[in-house]
Amino acid sequence: TYKEFHFYYAPWCGHCKALAPEYAKAAGMLKAEGSEVRLGKVDATEETELAQEFGVRGYPTIKFFKGGEKESPKEYSAGRQADDIVSWLKKRTGPAVATLAGVSEAESLIADNEVAVIGFFKDADSADAKAFEKAAEATDDIPYAIAADDAIYSKFEVSKDSVVLFKKFDEGRNTFDGELTKENLLAFVKANQLPLVIEFTEQTAPKIFGGEIKSHILMFLPKAASDFQDKMDQFKKAAEGFKGRILFIFIDSDVDDNQRILEFFGLKKEECPAIRLITLEDEMTKYKPESNAITAEGITAFCTQFTDGKLKPHLMSQDIPDDWDKTPVKVLVGKNFEEVAFDPSKNVFVEFYAPWCGHCKQLTPIWEKLGEKYKSSADIVVAKMDSTANEIEAVKVHSFPTLKFFPAGDERKVIDYNGERTLEGFTKFLESGGKDGGHNINNDNDDY
Repeated sequence: TYKEFHFYYAPWCGHCKALAPEYAKAAGMLKAEGSEVRLGKVDATEETELAQEFGVRGYPTIKFFKGGEKESPKEYSAGRQADDIVSWLKKRTGPAVATLAGVSEAESLIADNEVAVIGFFKDADSADAKAFEKAAEATDDIPYAIAADDAIYSKFEVSKDSVVLFKKFDEGRNTFDGELTKENLLAFVKANQLPLVIEFTEQTAPKIFGGEIKSHILMFLPKAASDFQDKMDQFKKAAEGFKGRILFIFIDSDVDDNQRILEFFGLKKEECPAIRLITLEDEMTKYKPESNAITAEGITAFCTQFTDGKLKPHLMSQDIPDDWDKTPVKVLVGKNFEEVAFDPSKNVFVEFYAPWCGHCKQLTPIWEKLGEKYKSSADIVVAKMDSTANEIEAVKVHSFPTLKFFPAGDERKVIDYNGERTLEGFTKFLESGGKDGGHNINNDNDDY
C-alpha cells in the first residue's frame, strides 16, 4: 500500500531546478521518519507517453498516487518548500485529525507548522467536534488536531470548547467565533491562514495563485526604500478589514525577476511605490487607485469601492503617436483603438503583439508587406497594437500574436483570423471579407 509522489520535470526548466533540492530534502525527511511515502521524479521530455497519460502540460507538475491507483492521482498545488511538501503528504496519508495526548504534543504541532488548527473538545463525538473533523477532511495543507486534556486547555488559556488557529506570524493565534459548521470553520481558516501581507516570491507564488482568493491588491515598493516599513504598516493595517476577501501582496520593485510583473501592469521602476488591484477570474481585470499615496485610509476606501462593485477597470494606454497613420501599418493604442477599429466605413485587420514575442518578430516583415499592399486602399486598414502597453474592453488578448478583423458596418463584429500566417493567406482573407481563414466570434463572449 505504498503511496507515491511523482515530480514531472524538464531539464531546462528553471522552476524545476529550484524545486529539486527541496524535493530531495522532503524525501530525506520522510525517510528519516520511517514514512511509507515514496518520492519519485520523471523526466517528462524523455518519458513523453507517461507525461501524456497523466495530463502533464507544464513544469514542474507533481502528482500523488495512493494505494496503486493510477486512474485519478491528486494534483499537488501547495508551496514548494520541503516543509510544505511533507505537511501536505502527512495530511493526505494520515488521519484528517490527530489526537493530542498532552501539552508537549500540542507544543510540537504548533512549533513544527507555520499554521495549525486545534479543536478543544471535551466530547470527541459532539456535533461541534464532528463539524471540525469534516472541515479537516476538506483541507489539504494545514494540520488539524483535537485536544480534550485539561492541561492543554490551561496551557493555552482556553476555558471552554473552541477552535484556535495557531500561526507563526501576525497575531499568532485566532479563536473561532460563531456557529461551528464545516463551512463557517473553513471560511475562518481561509481568512486567517495567510499573513495579512504576503511578499511575492517564487516560493509564495503557488500559495498566491493556487489559493481560493482571486482578488489581489499589490503594493509595488523597493524594499530598500527609507519609508518601506511605514508604507508596509499602512498596507497591513488596511489588510485587516479584508481578510479572506482580498489578498494583500507586496512586490519588491527592485528585484530583477519582478520586472515582468511591473511591465504587465504598465509600471516602470521609477513610478513605484504604486498600488494596483487585479481579479483572476475568467478574465483578468485590473484596477488603479486615483491617488498614488499609500495610506491605510486610502487603500481601505479603494478596496471598499472594489468590493461594492463601484470601480471601473483600469485599461492601460500609451499616448497616440503623432505619426500613427503615416506608415503602411497603422499604429493603434488604447486611446485611438475604438474609433479606428470600429470605423463603420473601414475593414480593419489588427495584429495584437508583444515586443518580446519571437513569433511576433517573425511575422513583422510579412505584416509590413501586407500594409504596403493595402496602403492606398479606400476601405482596408492594416494595423498593429502593443498589447503589453494597451488594453481595450472589446478584445481580451491571451496569447501573441493575436490577429483579429473588424469588418465595416455598425454591428461591431470581430472575426478571429485562424488561417496561414503568409501574405497569400492574409490577402485571401481580406479579399473574401474575412470569410476565408476566419472564425466569427460573439463579441459579448471572449470564450474563444
